[in-house]
Amino acid sequence: MENIQDVIIVGAGLSGIDAAYRIQSECPTKSYTILEARESMGGTWDLFKYPGIRSDSDMYTLGFPFYHWKDPKAIADGPDILSYIKETAAHFGIDKKILYQNKVLKASWSLEEKLWTLTIECNEQLALQTMKCKFLFMTSGYYNYEQGYAPSFPKSELFQGPIIHPQKWDTSLDYSNKEIVVIGSGATAVTLVPELAKKASKVTMLQRSPTYIMTLPSKDVVANTLRKILPSKIAYNIIKWKNVLLAMFMYNLSKWKPQVMKDFLMKGVHRALKTAAMDEHFSPKYNPWDQRLCFVPDGDFFKAIKHKKADIVTDTIKEFTHNGILLDSGKELKADIVISATGLQLQLLGGMTIDLDGEKVIPKNLHSYKGVMLSDIPNFAFAVGYTNASWTLKSDLNCQFVTRIINFMDKENKSVVVPRFNANKFDSEPLLDFDAGYVKRAEEFLPKQGSKKPWKVHQNYIKDTISLKLDKINNENLEFS
Repeated sequence: MENIQDVIIVGAGLSGIDAAYRIQSECPTKSYTILEARESMGGTWDLFKYPGIRSDSDMYTLGFPFYHWKDPKAIADGPDILSYIKETAAHFGIDKKILYQNKVLKASWSLEEKLWTLTIECNEQLALQTMKCKFLFMTSGYYNYEQGYAPSFPKSELFQGPIIHPQKWDTSLDYSNKEIVVIGSGATAVTLVPELAKKASKVTMLQRSPTYIMTLPSKDVVANTLRKILPSKIAYNIIKWKNVLLAMFMYNLSKWKPQVMKDFLMKGVHRALKTAAMDEHFSPKYNPWDQRLCFVPDGDFFKAIKHKKADIVTDTIKEFTHNGILLDSGKELKADIVISATGLQLQLLGGMTIDLDGEKVIPKNLHSYKGVMLSDIPNFAFAVGYTNASWTLKSDLNCQFVTRIINFMDKENKSVVVPRFNANKFDSEPLLDFDAGYVKRAEEFLPKQGSKKPWKVHQNYIKDTISLKLDKINNENLEFS
């Protein structure tokens, strides 16, 4: 008899482990399998190997709410996060449910069977097989694991040293006593610079435009104190909500009073560098949180600049030379190594295609229901995180909503659920109201959101908690059969 899974989860990173836990704990009668394209679990935290890789959210909100982060460091290193993911998976037996080197190429829905059939590329032999499931849950994130964004630079072939994208970092690279230019000003560049500066002779961050950067303590004193005096669960909830509310306050202040937030951030820069001479390198033309704010633990980025181990140049690239990079200002930056920290490429659904009874689905024509499901796609959900807060806060809410859907369908003896977008009641808007380069480059293929709830993506944990955990499942936007 053909083995049909109740749920197939695609992706074994933070969201995939979260989804598996929620399925097995809240839908205990349901069978599930996790398909992972790579050879190990961990997603982002297994893929990225560049020096200094760390979280840009505190671990009390990035960590799992059902298996608490115990390390005193609130901003954690990549290897520690990966160990935590593996420990969580092993603790709950989730690691035994993962099939590695199983890349889903296509998902086909059959209305007659009421099943998804997945076409899967397996292991190193690239053999194809199929699996079937009643519900398909995508937890593969939203960027391309194979290739980061790498713009072409004029005459880059002339440069005699290596040009490296952090997503493809060579762990055997010896950068001791080398001159390094890091192109970019986002979270990856800001993470790399102070770490590289520990061994390199000089590190220069070359940015086309500045980014807002803010110092956070690597250890949360309040959190560590509460954990000592209160029961674990109570301490965790207090810490989590403290951090959630603080992050929401900062985000909302940035939107309501951007100049107040700008002044606050610039005061932090002056306090860290003890000078206002570098203001041009920390004064973006956009408002705070129009793009993601960069956090640096214990001000390590500013310390590297203050101690002359690192520098910032705000300019644009004219062309590469044999020995470095010639800027449009006429200045040449000497380099032994160039690191292109130029960002990510978005990729929907891990690159797989979808068809409904043979008709191919075009994602840009769809609308996101509560940031969890897609219009007109049966028995299908995805888990992604916030752009303005911790990833796991939102992805865990999505996972809990999926279990509510599955349990409701069991209770009502329904086998199919399809979100239906009513264009007469709702206008269409871009899915992500975010000015980051990787979002702008992907607008042409991203799904859309609606103008009002439940089709509006809030980027607000309190609103989403009410919507995904408390609102009625059965409503006019969901069609059950």
